[in-house]
Amino acid sequence: MSEGRLADRAYAAIVRIINDEGLATGDRLPSEARLAETFGMSRTIVREALARLASDGITEARRGAGSYVKRRPSERLGTHLPLDALAATLGTYEVRFVLEAEAARLAALRRSQAQLDAIEAALEALRGALFSNAPAHDEDWALHLAIVAATGNAAFAPVFDHLRDSVMHILRAGVDISRSRPPQVIGAMMEEHDAIVDAIRVRDADGAALAMRWHLSQGRKRLMP
Repeated sequence: MSEGRLADRAYAAIVRIINDEGLATGDRLPSEARLAETFGMSRTIVREALARLASDGITEARRGAGSYVKRRPSERLGTHLPLDALAATLGTYEVRFVLEAEAARLAALRRSQAQLDAIEAALEALRGALFSNAPAHDEDWALHLAIVAATGNAAFAPVFDHLRDSVMHILRAGVDISRSRPPQVIGAMMEEHDAIVDAIRVRDADGAALAMRWHLSQGRKRLMP
């Protein structure tokens, strides 16, 4: 088994410890050595898993003091994807930060009026779905896809489409989890999309990229309690 697959297993096992032992925010995880012994893996693999958990906002490392729980994944997240797939699925965010922020930037610079019309139509379809009981993930994907199309670079589309399955799991989970919270959470999600489209509309390339990165970072946080 590759080191990457082993790190995925260690990642899932650490999340399972957090959930099964009821660890709360601020609680200390077992040491690297203890985790490596428990999992029958090397400390290098455990260290990689902890680094990825930290990148995903689930744990944080404190110099000389080990790793601590920063956020617990929402229990509802498990209804949308198996725990063993959590590392790979959340890992798509790192790719999306690069891919979609640049796509938004290029869309702001290059979009045609027809492409802007398509983006705005997708935005309104998402608004209608989010503020109803509709699932909304198809509309969310369609908006992001319309932004990718507006880059004018055909190479973006197949790369983005390769992420589709993982992204759709996240979109479904994000809407479901957000609807279980106060109404302003869905409102904030819509405002993030509005900000991206507003920047594309006025050809603010840097603003579009920043708005997309902010939306993705907030989306990842919404998967946590």
